[in-house]
Amino acid sequence: MGGGAESDVRLAELLGALSLGIDLAFGQPMEHVLRQCRIAMRLCELTGADEDTRAAAYYSALLVNVGCHADAHEQARWFGDDIAFKTHKYDDPASKLAELTTMLGLLGAGSSPLHRLRVGFEFLLGGHKEVEAMIAEHARLARALGEELGLPGGALDALAGSYERWDGCGWPGERRGDQIPIAARVVQLAEFAEVAYRNHGVDGAVAFAGHGAATQFDPSLVATLRANAEKVFHQLDEIGSWDAVLDGEPALRVLTQATVDAALAAIGRFVDLKSPYFLGHSEAVANLAVAAAAGVEMTAAERSSVYRAGLTAGFGRLGVSNAVWDKPRPLSTAEWERVRLVPQLGQHMLQQSAALAPTARIVGQHRERLDGSGYPGGVAGDGISRAARVVAAADSYQAMLEPRPHRAPRAPDEAANELRVDAREGRLDPEVVAAVLAAAGHRVPRRRADNKGLTNREIDVLRLVARGLPNKEIAKRLVVTPKTVGNHIEHIYTKIGVSNRAAAALFATRHGLLPE
Repeated sequence: MGGGAESDVRLAELLGALSLGIDLAFGQPMEHVLRQCRIAMRLCELTGADEDTRAAAYYSALLVNVGCHADAHEQARWFGDDIAFKTHKYDDPASKLAELTTMLGLLGAGSSPLHRLRVGFEFLLGGHKEVEAMIAEHARLARALGEELGLPGGALDALAGSYERWDGCGWPGERRGDQIPIAARVVQLAEFAEVAYRNHGVDGAVAFAGHGAATQFDPSLVATLRANAEKVFHQLDEIGSWDAVLDGEPALRVLTQATVDAALAAIGRFVDLKSPYFLGHSEAVANLAVAAAAGVEMTAAERSSVYRAGLTAGFGRLGVSNAVWDKPRPLSTAEWERVRLVPQLGQHMLQQSAALAPTARIVGQHRERLDGSGYPGGVAGDGISRAARVVAAADSYQAMLEPRPHRAPRAPDEAANELRVDAREGRLDPEVVAAVLAAAGHRVPRRRADNKGLTNREIDVLRLVARGLPNKEIAKRLVVTPKTVGNHIEHIYTKIGVSNRAAAALFATRHGLLPE
């Protein structure tokens, strides 16, 4: 969108804010990724890395695991809880067999013994190949976001090799040893060392790194860490990591306002990938909210903050398992309490950046309601900013148009009527609701010209695949056979150059095919 009187934003601030969400998605305390970035920079210094390598390690350390939530829907389907599943990444750096054993133990977690037995059987029949392909795709997805954010080539190469192992048994298993970019090797050791240090201290981190030497980790880097452990971990706990990481950016990269908007939109699309029910939600909310903001005569600076709040309002969703987001039955009290934290988590991610603080305040209030019935704080009346009221109404309307695991998408007229009821009963601002509905009535579906030659029927199939529907359900909806659906999917994947649902969903949102 651009415009307004926003402060300058550095690329490091955007990546740092996103990194806090990545922490949540891995069940780690916030600043885990920031701390691994600090460790990576110290390893670069100790090994005499050149400036290009330092920059590659810096940016890839902040973004390395961003692709891992793109298939959280599938992770939850196989392992019950995608976040709990990912916490086991740091268990044993030496053994591929240990990784497989952990996966087998988590299959169908949280379900009945009969369901777990069925999931285990499906996993052994072919599901293990699906999971392997998912993990192999994570690095490619991280690189894809890096490209959208304009990261340097060295960082992109590091992201592409971030899941390889020194012994050649990583993902996608195309490189080994010195073939793996040095920045990727540094970041991988730094990531695991941070967790080991936090849990077991300096001696525990050194022992953990040694256990993985020459299997997962570069043995020369492990030797450097072992010989300089006190320097590597010096004051990691005493000095705040946000400022330390920003101060350590190898080359100051200040973004234009338009570039900030584009970067937040790209990140928003990736966050939306976490569940097939949210695909395209962030951009749709942002576009509707900024149009409504103009309708209530907000200033250019206010409109800019509203737009960015629409793009980032869902960032906190990374901290909630897909066992909750994709659940077709009513949520438990504990699950609802987790959902109610989402605005607060998103606000915390963004407010670390002074430039994004105005946006953060809106995000923190966008689920509040005028009568005090909202969350997370039960704020009422004048305590809710006008900008937050706009995003609240836009988000509510857009959500009703989209499918959810417990209901089909609602028709626009039905959604509009429900929004008017919320205004009439004092939950939403009547003036804002009128502006949102006026803006919605004039929206034209976005379509980008290059759809890679997909036919209309293939686009229909792509939308349903991206939403996570199985082939049999797609066939039922389109009145074709499952075999025909399978043929369509094969052709679609070939045309758009992807190999799984998460990557297909990203293509659909990038090209304006979702939300419908």
